[in-house]
Amino acid sequence: MQAFVSRRDLRLAWRDLMAAKGRWPLIVYLAWQDIRARYRRSVLGPSWLTISVGVQIAALGLVYGGLFHVGTSTYLPHLATGMTIWAMMAGMINEGCLCFISSENYLKQGALPKAMFPARVVLRSFFNFAHDLIIIVIVLAIFPTGFGWQTLLMFPGLALLAANGLWIGLLVGLLCARYRDLPPIVASVIQVAFFITPVIWIPGSLSGHAAIVVALNPFALFLSLVRDPMLGQGVPLMHWVVALAITAVGWVLAFLVFARFRARITYWL
Repeated sequence: MQAFVSRRDLRLAWRDLMAAKGRWPLIVYLAWQDIRARYRRSVLGPSWLTISVGVQIAALGLVYGGLFHVGTSTYLPHLATGMTIWAMMAGMINEGCLCFISSENYLKQGALPKAMFPARVVLRSFFNFAHDLIIIVIVLAIFPTGFGWQTLLMFPGLALLAANGLWIGLLVGLLCARYRDLPPIVASVIQVAFFITPVIWIPGSLSGHAAIVVALNPFALFLSLVRDPMLGQGVPLMHWVVALAITAVGWVLAFLVFARFRARITYWL
């Protein structure tokens, strides 16, 4: 490990993370300003995003519910929760690729902690998800799935998504700053992952090799940590264990790479 990264680099990277932690008011402000800037001069503002997702869910629900031979009362809650959670997950990864590139002006004009900018992306994704929660509330009010103590498990699931979004932003954001061909590659991978993740289809309808693909799909794992509690279902203990292991390994890898190349990010922009 010492051949790859020095102790000094590790200390500086840790200080960067702690400095970013102390800049949460600024991170919140930047994330909110990003949303305001995106919908500037728009009458409905961020509600356009919610409307877009709602229209997709309504259209897909009418078509795919019959295609998969699943009742509307079962399929629409599954689809609504899946689409909104997937939008947040995909947003964290795709926008995480650009977290340093899109913050070039900030990084070149001031000595800000670099870990602020992946956190900015994650928080922005959660703001968008908060808007989309309206859709889930409406769907579950019409087609209730039952609530219990399991519903509270969605909050640890969301915390794990945020933790993974942070290390992914650190890692892929750094790599994409160096290699500009990576963002479209990552976007293509996420697009393919959408179709092999049980977002619009029911995982229980698969068998054989297809079921194995889902079992080995980390996107399906993290999706279930939030969606299943929302639908009043329990999450297997093994899912939490695997998710925690992925989070730990991901943070170790991202931190080592971040410590090694943190000082070069500004020069790559």
